[in-house]
Amino acid sequence: MTSTSETTEGDGKEEPVLVGRILRPHGVRGALIVESLTDNPERFAPGARLFARREGESPRAVVVAAAHPHARALLVEIEGVGDRDEAERLRGCWLEIPAGEVPPAPAGSFYHYELIGCRCHDRDAGDLGEVVELLEDGGGLLLLVAGAGGRLLIPFVERFLVRVDRERRRIDLELPAGLVETCTSPF
Repeated sequence: MTSTSETTEGDGKEEPVLVGRILRPHGVRGALIVESLTDNPERFAPGARLFARREGESPRAVVVAAAHPHARALLVEIEGVGDRDEAERLRGCWLEIPAGEVPPAPAGSFYHYELIGCRCHDRDAGDLGEVVELLEDGGGLLLLVAGAGGRLLIPFVERFLVRVDRERRRIDLELPAGLVETCTSPF
């Protein structure tokens, strides 16, 4: 069981899928520093069509002219963006693709956006709540679950996972005794 890091802000069915965020301009020729939110390097290949969207605004279609690694991010050039002023107007925009362009995850794997919004059920504790965020730490992926009892961090590991039902938006778990009580925060 693995998880890949394309993500969405919604339930993954109708919402666009986030693949990056424009952090800032770089230089005077319109290049952009982009934080990649995808494991798929083809998302930023020359000719790739993305949508740049700022919160509360309509998305704008953009085409990648060039991209290459830059420190812990990507240095991306967008067709038609030729100077720093034009690049500055894209600062802070999310880069997204239509959900229909994302291929199905390989068997036993899940995209992050497929897990957001799922209800988590434990064999003994019952309904734990809804997955509201995924966090990656050195030990792997954690599900942040919000429920009536507060917030709970659950390791997304094979040992605890019974099944992920994409159709019903449900994750069935068998958690160790005491984990729910120990790891739940009222905040």
